[in-house]
Amino acid sequence: MAVSQSINSKPIARREPVWIEHQQWLAPRLVVVTLVALILSSAGEHWFGISAPVILLLNITAYAAGGFYGALGAWEHLKERKVDIDLLMILAALGAAAIGQWIEGALLLFLFSLSNVLQDYALNRSRRAISGLMKLYPAEARVVRGNTVQMVRIDQIHIGDILQIVPGERIPVDGIVRSGHSWIDQAPITGESIPVEKQHGDKVFAGTLNQQGTLDIQATQAARDTVLARIIRMVEEAQDSKAPTQRFLETFEEYYAIFIIGVVALFIIVPPMLFGADFQSNFYRAMVLMTVASPCALVISTPAAFLSAIASAARHGVLFKGGAHLEAMAAVKAIAFDKTGTLTQGKPAVTQIVPMPGISEAELLALTASVEARSEHPLAQAVLQAAQEREIATETVSGFSAQAGKGVRGMVNDHEIVVGSPESFAATLPHELGKVISTLRGEGNTVMLAQRDGEWLGAIALADQLRPGAKQMIADVQKLGITTIMLTGDSRETGHHIANQIGIQQVKAQLLPPEKLEAIQQIQKQHGAVAMIGDGVNDAPALASADVGIAMGGAGSDVALETADVVLMGDRLELIPYAIAISKKARRVVWQNILFSLLVIVVLVLGTFVISLPLPLGVLGHEGSTVIVVVNGLIQLLLLPEIARRRAARA
Repeated sequence: MAVSQSINSKPIARREPVWIEHQQWLAPRLVVVTLVALILSSAGEHWFGISAPVILLLNITAYAAGGFYGALGAWEHLKERKVDIDLLMILAALGAAAIGQWIEGALLLFLFSLSNVLQDYALNRSRRAISGLMKLYPAEARVVRGNTVQMVRIDQIHIGDILQIVPGERIPVDGIVRSGHSWIDQAPITGESIPVEKQHGDKVFAGTLNQQGTLDIQATQAARDTVLARIIRMVEEAQDSKAPTQRFLETFEEYYAIFIIGVVALFIIVPPMLFGADFQSNFYRAMVLMTVASPCALVISTPAAFLSAIASAARHGVLFKGGAHLEAMAAVKAIAFDKTGTLTQGKPAVTQIVPMPGISEAELLALTASVEARSEHPLAQAVLQAAQEREIATETVSGFSAQAGKGVRGMVNDHEIVVGSPESFAATLPHELGKVISTLRGEGNTVMLAQRDGEWLGAIALADQLRPGAKQMIADVQKLGITTIMLTGDSRETGHHIANQIGIQQVKAQLLPPEKLEAIQQIQKQHGAVAMIGDGVNDAPALASADVGIAMGGAGSDVALETADVVLMGDRLELIPYAIAISKKARRVVWQNILFSLLVIVVLVLGTFVISLPLPLGVLGHEGSTVIVVVNGLIQLLLLPEIARRRAARA
């Protein structure tokens, strides 16, 4: 069985033989030549009385065309001292010719070569699902150079260039919006089905489609370094990476082929010598045995399923870095989640405003935001954003000062405003305010207090916000029979508060990065195979130790794309149960194919001995089973999810 190696293969040091480079174009044409020669030979011999030399020439043509790539593939493996299925098929066809069964041998080669072409088409359908991303790159883009706008090739775009993107154009490189407002279709990169609003300061990605307004974008990456380029490279590498089951079957193929050749050789010799069997009929049966016992379908069953699964997952925003990780994901019994930046957005927001008697919420927030506006601390920015969302104006501040760990102070309308954590104040807290702080902290909040000229104004609670869909994602994962565990460096109170909100089963809190690694090892001992989901930076030791490391890609952060086994594009939590589901489905499809292939081999081998199965029927059963397992993987793992997605979108 010869599977094309030319489609989308990544550059490697050893150059492939020239004949492989032209296989995709030539192989289907040789199948047609084989069929035509086979028909002319059969019709000419039985009906038209064509001379024997012409019939022989037609038969040789059918053999040469039908066995061309099989013979070259077998020769390449023999030079490496390996035996493969191609050799079995070539020997069977030559054996048929040796006893005058040219038509049966030509039919074998025709169906064998046709099967390989169909396999190549099906597997390359999976590869083209990813390589089609290359079409998302525009050939040229408008770049502002000086006072003019020039059309330049995308490989001439430099970091810092300003690009003009008009409605209907695809964005050529990753960048930041500097002016303009529009809606961008990011589905090819993040999988989001709804266009995303973009304005000043927002990130945009190469390959996404500008739908409405004109945007001025500053390039932050060269074309070769964009998220899209890295996705393509990564999936190409994943397609070349083999799962353990696939590696085992490929090793099995070599030893099994040697075994079959030995068995067939004994079958040719022993029955005529010991039992007086007719040599020609016995030899014919041996060629049938060599054909039907060949494990073509068995060997192609795994890559057919895994390539289809990798391609389908990538189209939906889940990037597996190889079949090994896809297979490992199917065995996961527990998932450990980092909290900040994974289950939460990693960005604090004001959750509650609790003013003291006589002070309004608006007044407390206005005074606090006025002072915090001068600070760059994330909590300060969250307070300022809360004031802006409520359309509360801030006041002019003078005499601003900040002290690390103790808060900020400044003069507002000749009053001193001090804002900080409860621990930063030397004054004794009122009992009522102390109870408020205790309650807010028990709910997982960070608390800041404000004073005006030594008078308590009240408390503002801030907390990291859960990602949309986190609760539903956890429920979906648990429905798959997988235990969920949170690993966080935050306090136990915060960790348990978040876990209770979204339904996580276990919490391990106050962990440093080395302690997260130890936690992963403990989970492995307790539950078995474990996946770790994190940001790919602080969680690197734990990600490396887990059976499967999964990174929230942030639409392609460098560290995430380079270090994780699996990347979830667009930070979409709903992709986690999808990734688990498709890996489990891929494993089911693999075992469906393996069991079906073994059953077909057993039935055909029994048929060879019990009912003297003719070679054409043996070839049909053998090659038909090979095509069936490929199509089974293609339909179940590549086409059906896409069809379901489109139906859901229409609904």
